[in-house]
Amino acid sequence: MALNDTKITIPCPTEQNPDSASDSGSDSDMSRRAQWLRAAILGANDGLVSTTSLMMGVGAVKHEPKAMLLSGFAGLIAGACSMAIGEFVSVSSQLDAELAQLKRDQQLGQADMAGMPSPTQAAVASALAFAIGAVVPLLAAGFIENYKIRIAVVAVAATIALVVFGCLGAKLGKAPVVRAGVRVVFGGWAAMGITFGLMKLFGAAGI
Repeated sequence: MALNDTKITIPCPTEQNPDSASDSGSDSDMSRRAQWLRAAILGANDGLVSTTSLMMGVGAVKHEPKAMLLSGFAGLIAGACSMAIGEFVSVSSQLDAELAQLKRDQQLGQADMAGMPSPTQAAVASALAFAIGAVVPLLAAGFIENYKIRIAVVAVAATIALVVFGCLGAKLGKAPVVRAGVRVVFGGWAAMGITFGLMKLFGAAGI
């Protein structure tokens, strides 16, 4: 009778090349930076779309420049605060979970703390990103008295910014640039169009 031999291959430990470890660390740092930049671009896109939609919605029923600008500033402040608080709470929860895990593993040390996320930094970054996007329609509408021209300029400025944010986000996320850019632009147009259209209906109905 023939016997079948079962062979178990035991991998031999290999010595890690210092240059390879250095390259791995560098790649990790670049990946983290790309993630931060992508998150910042998404935050700026949120600020752009929400503030532009708010201004156009108010502009649908109030033709005065002051009304649009005040609504834009209110949206900027409220949105930036909301983003900052939400990010602070989210990162704080993540930090608490990571610290609890480290304590359970009895690995809490100075080196571990150095790599922990900062809720304050995350909150400030989110607020700034949102504000940068929200400033675009405010600057576009700030110096135009004519109502129709103001609405058109705000829409064009927002579209250009959407293209830029969409392409940058896709580039950092290693996604198809054209498809991602088109998706971001159409999403922004949908938000602005729906807001403007509904407010126009409410204004016509006297609500």
